[in-house]
Amino acid sequence: MEGKVLQKFNVEQCCYYLQNKQFKTRYQRLPNNPYMSALLPCPRRNLNSSMRAHSLPKYYQTTTSISKQTSFYCNASLSSATVPSLDKTDFLKLQNGSDIRGVAVPGVEGEPVSLPEPVTEAIAAAFGQWLLHKKNAGSRKLRVSVGHDSRISAPTLLEAVSRGLGVSGVDVVQFGLASTPAMFNSTLTEDESFLCPADGAIMITASHLPYNRNGFKFFTSEGGLGKVDIKNILERAADIYQNFSDENLTKSQREVSIKKVDYMAVYTSGLVKAVRKAAGDLEKPLEGFHIVVDAGNGAGGFFAAKVLEPLGAITSGSQFLEPDGMFPNHIPNPEDKTAMQAITKAVLDNKADLGIIFDTDVDRSAAVDSSGREFNRNRLIALLSAIVLEEHPGTTIVTDSVTSDGLTSFIEKKLGGKHHRFKRGYKNVIDEAIRLNSTGEESHLAIETSGHGALKENHWLDDGAYLMVKILNKLASARAAGEGSGSKVLTDLVEGLEEPKVALELRLKIDKNHSDLEGRDFREYGEMVLQQVSNSIETNPNLKKASVNYEGIRVSGFGGWFLLRLSLHDPVLPLNIEAQSEDDAVKLGLVVANAVKEFNALDTSALSSLTRS
Repeated sequence: MEGKVLQKFNVEQCCYYLQNKQFKTRYQRLPNNPYMSALLPCPRRNLNSSMRAHSLPKYYQTTTSISKQTSFYCNASLSSATVPSLDKTDFLKLQNGSDIRGVAVPGVEGEPVSLPEPVTEAIAAAFGQWLLHKKNAGSRKLRVSVGHDSRISAPTLLEAVSRGLGVSGVDVVQFGLASTPAMFNSTLTEDESFLCPADGAIMITASHLPYNRNGFKFFTSEGGLGKVDIKNILERAADIYQNFSDENLTKSQREVSIKKVDYMAVYTSGLVKAVRKAAGDLEKPLEGFHIVVDAGNGAGGFFAAKVLEPLGAITSGSQFLEPDGMFPNHIPNPEDKTAMQAITKAVLDNKADLGIIFDTDVDRSAAVDSSGREFNRNRLIALLSAIVLEEHPGTTIVTDSVTSDGLTSFIEKKLGGKHHRFKRGYKNVIDEAIRLNSTGEESHLAIETSGHGALKENHWLDDGAYLMVKILNKLASARAAGEGSGSKVLTDLVEGLEEPKVALELRLKIDKNHSDLEGRDFREYGEMVLQQVSNSIETNPNLKKASVNYEGIRVSGFGGWFLLRLSLHDPVLPLNIEAQSEDDAVKLGLVVANAVKEFNALDTSALSSLTRS
């Protein structure tokens, strides 16, 4: 596409005026508030409604070439819904580890909207301020790229994010429908014709969560932001939100630059080049391969036409490529059984060589071979480990805490690598791999059982599309070298992986309102449960605690193992059990059940169902 910058808006930023019983607001400058230093008010004007969500065309409107410049104004009234009075605690509740997530649209009983436009604007403004401080920009104008997945709230939140960024003093580059990995890549790409590199990036997404949810992921060229940064941004946002008022309004205005760019063309081009390079610079190294894609109506539909077809692959039978934020066919989630059944059926029905499935924002993925065998969870980790260890013999593979003992044996005894089992949370796994490298222990792959996988060669970005490119590289290079054709090449790589006959995850919920907590935080109560289980193991000769363990309590016995840990965010103790028979799984379940029976605030009904069976 030659016209790279598709549309430029010279915006005279007119910030909204919303009035109801609880809330009167316009942006303002508060000299004594450091978080408000760049938030300038705008006088009310004769505003139009060109930015309203209902007037936006379908997602593809962001990739239509528009040459003429258009001036427009923000809406006078951004939302007809009542905007609540919120404090810092309300904002901090939106933190989900290293992401921000909330309810963006009504429609689900018991889930009130927690991410309305004013809150979104405050968060975006806070990120702009955080970025200005981080980059120590001085008078230099920064720019932030913004993209979104297929959620129904995306157009509205895109507008709100752009407004918030604009009034914080940064330029905005809108990518439209995009993937999370592409947003990070935009901070690394050096190509001024695509307005890159961006100083920061925001992806509007809530991963695989239901249609009514949405949220944000933030990036700089150093990678995704961590928990501490997210907390800082939310605290700034709370202050910005609280200080919206009419009283301090002054008559100043700011011009905000908003441009639209087809950056996905850059991102997909890089993926295509990677596969061609692996196959000795063949133009169509996948010619003759039949590969079907299931995007789950998320943002990953580009992979069939923009990556596979230019490489020569046949993609007929690919499904759910059209973005649809109601996700009418199945949850876009490689961990979901219905989703995996859908891609498996597509592979078998079309007699395809390979199936590929993505989550909503394409930072996770999984695959299916020609026989319908799934490459997800432990098997996906084993496959990627085999590929990476061919390239980097002896390297350390970092995974989350719920990977199997069979995977450890496969990585260390079959592949000659080292398995470093760490904590749950993709950011934890990635950060641990980076830490190991900094101490001199070579690690080239960090991957979670959820499908989040990051490679050192790819800037430690958890990129579901790039993981699939690594698999395609193996297919293409094996055929080019005469080592075989079809997905049997991949299946052979995981030969010898010992897999459990039974794999369960039970969720033991803590009732935060139960009298047993006696005013304690649920985390304190959860730690007491873990300590009790740990104590009970000491006297059982059939059980052995893991000598190296970073999360919860991991115990081997009865030919299997269990891991009981405290959830990162919720009042829940997830219990993972793997065994070679149902009887052995029940025995492991009984160990936990007997240890926790005195904890009345713990809902053990799922555990009781297992042991009764």
